[in-house]
Amino acid sequence: MSSIPPATGSAPAPLSTPASHGTLARLFAWRRVKVTLITCAIFFILLVGSWEAPKWMLVTRILIIGTSMLLAFGILEKWPRNLPPWLARWALQVLGVAAITPIAAFAAYTVTLMPLWPWWTTEKRMTGWFSMTMFGLLVGPWITVAALFRQIKDEARNQALSFELEKSELERNALDARMRLLQAQVEPHFLFNTLANIRELVIAGSPRAPQVLDSLIAYLRAAVPRLKDPAATLGQELDLVRAYLEVMHMRMPDRLKFSLDADDCARNLAFPPMALLTLVENAMRHGIDPSEEGGTIDIHACCTKDNRCRVQVRDSGRGLPAGATAEGTGLPNLRERLQLAFAGDASLRLVPITPHGVSAELDFPARKVAP
Repeated sequence: MSSIPPATGSAPAPLSTPASHGTLARLFAWRRVKVTLITCAIFFILLVGSWEAPKWMLVTRILIIGTSMLLAFGILEKWPRNLPPWLARWALQVLGVAAITPIAAFAAYTVTLMPLWPWWTTEKRMTGWFSMTMFGLLVGPWITVAALFRQIKDEARNQALSFELEKSELERNALDARMRLLQAQVEPHFLFNTLANIRELVIAGSPRAPQVLDSLIAYLRAAVPRLKDPAATLGQELDLVRAYLEVMHMRMPDRLKFSLDADDCARNLAFPPMALLTLVENAMRHGIDPSEEGGTIDIHACCTKDNRCRVQVRDSGRGLPAGATAEGTGLPNLRERLQLAFAGDASLRLVPITPHGVSAELDFPARKVAP
């Protein structure tokens, strides 16, 4: 005659406050009422065969007892707020349901036999009251215990889900913090390299130094804010790389040539900020700069049928030294950033080109930037 309680909520407040409406809603939650009605229906079916009085009396008595048990279970779920250490809340609820049963049965008989007051002077009616009380005491507490076990199970599941959600949130925050740290490490590396290039022109007394410096300033104004940008597209990265290569081309017009080619679908895909620039800068520093004749840097990005994107940065520079591991400056950082950005579903490999040069090949899932 009890019901399955929902997860524990806040402490009850006075009936005039909004919290009291939540308490009443929990007290008469449909799941509780449904179990109470089903139990009352079973009780009615078991007794109706031997019932001699009008059926409405049986229905009324069963409903009064069932409702009283429901109220006792719900009220003792939150009241009293503080219990002595030796008394558990669940034990109080079981005892409360058991204690209310004879009182509720007495009230039910009194309501239905009001004209026959005092009804307890009749042995037959006292026997009926005793039988109904005993049946309630046998069934009610066990249903209460079952409801409490269900509540404990639900609360344990909810707590596990809450812990899992909190764990996922903490992991996501840790990944975001790690990504920001890795992006911040790109900034001084890039700035020092570009400033070193300007320094070489100034020392050499090149008349092109002011022009290159102006181009670099314009480039940095667009590039530096994006070092902290958590979301970028491959198209933005390609534009940034083009600006960088134009600056480098002004510094070494006879030793550097470049080309960029990208599918339209690839330009709108999510891509870690400054990642492509790291590959191009690596090709410049370890391929084109050390080579006396310079070389060409070709960048190509395309979408594949398996919903992925492939980016290739090819240079015809010096190539990989014999026995090299192909891990130039910035590449370990870049590998980790790619793994964090694409949840481990990205790959980067360097392939030697014959007769000389290196091809950096990047493969990652094709995901558009969220609006």
